[in-house]
Amino acid sequence: MRFVWAVVAFVLATLLIGAGIAQRTIFMGPSAQQAELSIEEPAPYLLVDGAVLREHPGQQTLLVRGEGEIFAAYGRTADLEAWLSDATYNSVVPAEDGTTTTTLIEPVVEAPDEGAEGAEEPGRSPVGSDLWLDSFSEPDQLITDMQLPEGMSVLIARDGTADAPQDIVISWPLDTSTPSVGPLIAAGGAVLLFGLVMYVLAIRHQRRGRGPRRKGPGPLPPTEPINFALDRPEPRAQLEPAAADPTDSTPADPTPTDEAAPKSERRAITPRRRLLALPALGVAALLFAGCSGDSWPQFDSATPSPTPSPTVVTPENQKPPAVTEAQASRILQEISTTLSEADAALDIDLAATRLDGAPLDARRTDYTLRGTLTDRPLPAIIPTDTIEVLLPQATDTWPRTVLALSKSKTDETLPPVVLTMTQNDPWANYKVTNIAEMQASAEVPQLAPAWLGTSLITDNAAAFLALTPDEVAAAFADVVDAGESSESYELFDPVAITLAESIKASRDAVVQSLVDNGAAETSSTAFDITPSSAEPTALATLDSGAIVAVSLVDSETIAPTSDDAVIRFGDNAEAKTLTGVEEASKGVVTTYGLQLFFSVPSQGSTAQVRLLAVDQDILNVEVIK
Repeated sequence: MRFVWAVVAFVLATLLIGAGIAQRTIFMGPSAQQAELSIEEPAPYLLVDGAVLREHPGQQTLLVRGEGEIFAAYGRTADLEAWLSDATYNSVVPAEDGTTTTTLIEPVVEAPDEGAEGAEEPGRSPVGSDLWLDSFSEPDQLITDMQLPEGMSVLIARDGTADAPQDIVISWPLDTSTPSVGPLIAAGGAVLLFGLVMYVLAIRHQRRGRGPRRKGPGPLPPTEPINFALDRPEPRAQLEPAAADPTDSTPADPTPTDEAAPKSERRAITPRRRLLALPALGVAALLFAGCSGDSWPQFDSATPSPTPSPTVVTPENQKPPAVTEAQASRILQEISTTLSEADAALDIDLAATRLDGAPLDARRTDYTLRGTLTDRPLPAIIPTDTIEVLLPQATDTWPRTVLALSKSKTDETLPPVVLTMTQNDPWANYKVTNIAEMQASAEVPQLAPAWLGTSLITDNAAAFLALTPDEVAAAFADVVDAGESSESYELFDPVAITLAESIKASRDAVVQSLVDNGAAETSSTAFDITPSSAEPTALATLDSGAIVAVSLVDSETIAPTSDDAVIRFGDNAEAKTLTGVEEASKGVVTTYGLQLFFSVPSQGSTAQVRLLAVDQDILNVEVIK
């Protein structure tokens, strides 16, 4: 019967293990499903709607083949359509029957004029645009994985002139997990081990039951004294048993030779049983080693209770933020790299691709000075290691504005920098419009998260602020000029007052210098600080306040009061370089630019206007003619 159980166990184990292996081999289906896009009329750009990539669940793999450089990028569908609004392109959208439909789209707006920002002839390359959330470029073949959410699409192109690649395949992974493989092989291994045990027991039982049982040996002969004489007794006499005494009732012990046989027989069975069990354990171990995690049932663990955290409710009809955190980090790195190259080459045209307004004016003057004054240090770079604060404007139109506070992790000598950057249209890149060094004692107000964004405050919406954006610069200028007599003096915090007093002190130092040089009687001085022509930038905070970036122009005029007197520059290398002369008979005007960031509270608040960041640069030295 044991042989029957062993055979049944072997057959069942073979079926179980075979079924498990078959699920991972011959019965295993494809690991992915694919869809090939059909393009009838080639065009320089191909826009693949995100719904096409979301046709099936799971991560999407995009495969594009073609000769030459291949470019692909993804971003918000509305942004991609705006970028393509002046171009001819193919649009791929899902069809009702599960396939795709390709439509050739003609331009709906006029292309930017030649020479305008973002315009390129004869085509516009998509490479390097700040509009993309991410982009990829490879020669001949491009493969990338992505998982686009709702509202995202993919742009495929070359250089904007040549036709876009037409060999495009999208694939999605299929679920190839086989959770029953592990249990089947485990059960098969257990049944196989049971069959081997039954087989060993059957062999043992058969050997024990082979032939008739023998009777035990007779009684041993009586003990004889041992003869230690040199003459040994005959060997045969020692081997012959003595006759048994019929009156002796003591049972005789079995001889050692009779006991040895069964003992040696039992020892022979044990090693064979262990050797037969080893193959079963080896087979099971090999099968278990080939089982991956998806070969076993997955039981979801208990979901931990979430920790309560502050939440921000998204307003109804909220627009998307201008940039994402990853996108802003990439843009800031590209800006910093471009400016580093421009600073090293004194290339103001290259700097103008990433700067505008007051920062560009300051760079232009710096390049002029460093062209002559070789020992003048380079401008401070923009740190890009960490973006501590990111506040993008929530909008789907242009221009778009983003505020960022970045700092360096590796260089402690670099101060944190706060800046605003603006994108004027879909075809332009972001340019820095305000930049300043963060004050050590400054505290950033409570801001909306980067994924939500905030609103750009215009003049019409500034009534809820203690000072409108246009009033901030003028109020601070009045504090500099009038000091404590200014009506706005109490509105600003001590940090802003300290800056105003330092500007006033620098003016006093100029007057004192003229006195020390004996020119007080033959010269006059005049100072004036006014808001620049650049529009202030204001972004709303969560406490109904705003961060306002403004720029001011501080001018200093020195003029002789006598026809015989002249203004000599002496060791003022900056004045000599910018004017190209060593003296001025009618006077000289030195202009400085200030870029300031303020935290402005809401109207009715008892908080003061706080200075967050400041930057001061020389802009020009001009001789009065």
